[in-house]
Amino acid sequence: MFNRLLGMFSNDLAIDLGTASTLIYVKGKGIVSNEPSVVAVKKDGRGRRVLAVGREAKAMLGKTPGNIAAIRPLKDGVIADFEITEEMLKYFITKVHNRRLLVRPRIIVGVPSGITQVEKRAVKESAYSAGAAEVYLIEEPMAAAIGAGLPITEPSGNMIVDIGGGTSEIAVISLAGIVVAKSIRIGGDKLDEVIVQYIKRKYNLSIGTGVAENIKKELGLPMPQDADKTFEIKGSNLITGIPTTLEIEAGEIREALNEPINALTDAIKHVLETTPPELAADLVDKGIVLAGGGALIKNLDVVIREETQLPVTIADDPLTCVVKGAGKVLDEIKLIKEVTIPN
Repeated sequence: MFNRLLGMFSNDLAIDLGTASTLIYVKGKGIVSNEPSVVAVKKDGRGRRVLAVGREAKAMLGKTPGNIAAIRPLKDGVIADFEITEEMLKYFITKVHNRRLLVRPRIIVGVPSGITQVEKRAVKESAYSAGAAEVYLIEEPMAAAIGAGLPITEPSGNMIVDIGGGTSEIAVISLAGIVVAKSIRIGGDKLDEVIVQYIKRKYNLSIGTGVAENIKKELGLPMPQDADKTFEIKGSNLITGIPTTLEIEAGEIREALNEPINALTDAIKHVLETTPPELAADLVDKGIVLAGGGALIKNLDVVIREETQLPVTIADDPLTCVVKGAGKVLDEIKLIKEVTIPN
């Protein structure tokens, strides 16, 4: 009872600092914030001033005048703009603590498994500057596996593929440790970019990443029987400069996404090939669990199943696996030592 009360008043936070979205979990309350990782900044003689963060800032992407920029401070799952990331974290942390600036929480942050020492330091420093008392880092595939409910402390193989906005994290986990892992810089953003380039090349039409994201969500990876399904898109004609509407076929999007999807399945196969035989045997029955926003791409599970010949399941609520897993670690002190990255 005392522990439950303590949890209710806890300031401890778990953060999934993602390229596309930042999710925050408060101990005892669950997920309290899920906003785009976007900051709108005004440039003037005094430097850069933050105008908006999160949803409000994302609404400005591609629509700002010259002196205002909508910035995504994380690229490929790591910090690209230290100062703006710090401002964004500060905003989210004070928001979830109802503007109480004196609160100094313990924070656990999900990071890509391929993160460098310099990038680790940048994440930690951002969290400390934003008001943290203690900062722990947890590799995203480990957090995603915990959030997906996999029995990571058991002596058996568990395979997770976490497809985020900037990176895809592939790992085999056993006895609370990552046995084999691979992090590739292919995620939802890369797929959007590929669609933008394909439409530009084929139709001389310039579309925004928001339109590309809608195409990806609507069509996904269509199977041959759905290849002639059409989707209407609007953009700017690169020759005339005039706004134009055209219809594309679903099969074209499958063709456009072939290269990044093949790179993802190759990375999964590489991890499987380097997994110790005893753990690989476990995966024959357990298969692969997909997490992250990319897990929701239509038919991606089917494509991975065909390529690996293993069962493939999508985690419940794949978008929140990393932050929920990091949040569970906050609740279990013993796990913190086992699954976080040593200092």
